[in-house]
Amino acid sequence: MTDIPMPFSGQVTNFLNTRAPAAIRKTVEDAHKRDTLAGDYPYPRWMKRSEYHATLKPLQSELVKLQHWIDATDQRVIVIFEGRDTAGKSGAINRIIEVTNHRTVRVEALPRPTDRQMREWYFQRYVARLPAGGEMVLFDRSWYNRAVIEHVFGFCTPDQRARFFEQVPDFERIQTGDGVTLIKLWLNVSRAEQLRRLLAREANPMRHWKLSRIDIEGLEKWDSYTHAIAETFARSHNSDAPWTVIRAEDKYRARLAILQHVLGRLDYPDKSVAAVMPPDPRICGMPALWEPELWDDGS
Repeated sequence: MTDIPMPFSGQVTNFLNTRAPAAIRKTVEDAHKRDTLAGDYPYPRWMKRSEYHATLKPLQSELVKLQHWIDATDQRVIVIFEGRDTAGKSGAINRIIEVTNHRTVRVEALPRPTDRQMREWYFQRYVARLPAGGEMVLFDRSWYNRAVIEHVFGFCTPDQRARFFEQVPDFERIQTGDGVTLIKLWLNVSRAEQLRRLLAREANPMRHWKLSRIDIEGLEKWDSYTHAIAETFARSHNSDAPWTVIRAEDKYRARLAILQHVLGRLDYPDKSVAAVMPPDPRICGMPALWEPELWDDGS
């Protein structure tokens, strides 16, 4: 195991020890394993694993019903998973795809654009990945890369980003007007929790591959991300394509809220009212509900 490459070894730890706000460093260092670290998060500890699995299993059974309905009735469904690094997007997606048919429910995680794609209309490469009838597509990051990551790291110009915000409402309205169900999820974590998760990736050779240069450089850009996220909500949250924020401090509660929200949005037959409860409103809601948390880095 010692032969496994770990190119970012020590870099997250160095940030914690030398450049993280003192309050964040203390929160991370004093935390017990299952503590939640956001000061205003409504639960001080993670949900018990047994309770999580007992609630997850019937929700996954509902996902099987959902996929049959999507396939039988030629539904087109898009679920966008966005959020800060380590917010739990992949884990939530995995809870869906582990019980569904990849021919009906597929994941799209687009790589960096090619030289040709850089010269295309920005949305063009995403259009090719949109669902046909009988498909549900889960975007592990999406066209909102331009709104946040590309902006924060200078990968797009101000004019390109302004044009994105001008076009994205119409791009999404065209889809929903044509019968597509579009669900936009933003998973949010506190700065302390993000740092704790990055430290865990740094230390584990079997998970170190999940660290990237963007993750490391992003440690210095918390405020820039915050401003970009706030503007994204302000410019792209509307009645045709609203954002739903998931407070992902506890991955278990976040995953359950996501499944409850997605299943609740779709009117498939034989839905179990007992299983598909409304998500916890303290965990899942509109962007305005979490504005104080958005601007509070915990320090």
